[in-house]
Amino acid sequence: MCVDKVTRRSLLFGAAATTAAVTLPAPAQAAAPKRPKSGLQDLTHPVSPSFPAFEPGEEPSSRVATSIPDDGYYMREWTILEHFGTHVDAPAHFTAGGRTSTELSLRELISPAVVIDIARRAAREPDTTVTVADLVAYERRYDRIPRDAAVLLDSGWAARAGSVDAYRGTDAEGTLHFPGFSVDACEWLLTKRRIRCLGVDTLSIDPGISTGFETHLALTGADRYGVENLAHLDRVPRRGATLTVGLIPYENGSGGQARVFASW
Repeated sequence: MCVDKVTRRSLLFGAAATTAAVTLPAPAQAAAPKRPKSGLQDLTHPVSPSFPAFEPGEEPSSRVATSIPDDGYYMREWTILEHFGTHVDAPAHFTAGGRTSTELSLRELISPAVVIDIARRAAREPDTTVTVADLVAYERRYDRIPRDAAVLLDSGWAARAGSVDAYRGTDAEGTLHFPGFSVDACEWLLTKRRIRCLGVDTLSIDPGISTGFETHLALTGADRYGVENLAHLDRVPRRGATLTVGLIPYENGSGGQARVFASW
């Protein structure tokens, strides 16, 4: 009799324990990726006549204007186009009546940064572009691209800046080959996400093979600006950083050189 009671009690407790185990709440889902540690990264190439220009002959020149031995102070004189080196394309660059350099507000020049990484693909396909599929894949992995964002292309091209031929990617016929944004991706970002600007680590937000500059036309036609020839985007978090664009305010400028950096 005692053995039977103990056995029954054991069975009851065992069943209760099994039920409790089954009804316990499921473990919480894995936490979202942690925000990267704070940092600051310069994204600007030094202005130098040796940096690749979009067209041969567009390189700047400089000379010593004054020296400390002769004049008591040191100063250089530069002759440079607005669209050389790390620089901004203001809306006026491709859109008649578009805003000029001095008309871009400080608020517009500080934006949440989103970095789209296609470097591995670009190494195999120099003419590749950021597509809508790339943007959708980014959002699945990280998060929705925020309104007023600076969407930046990390194609790995900045590493080629030491060689004019490699950076421009010119073939025997003189055609340029480097990555950019497709016009479809640009229009999707403008209409679906209301972005503020596009940035690239190449000579143009359009791919090198473009002859119609469709992405420029779409971007500036929407009163947005571009940033070209960025450096070190591989060192910037894919999300969570802030882009600051220190644009030189050339009066009536179609753009101009800028000190650009990311902080997080």
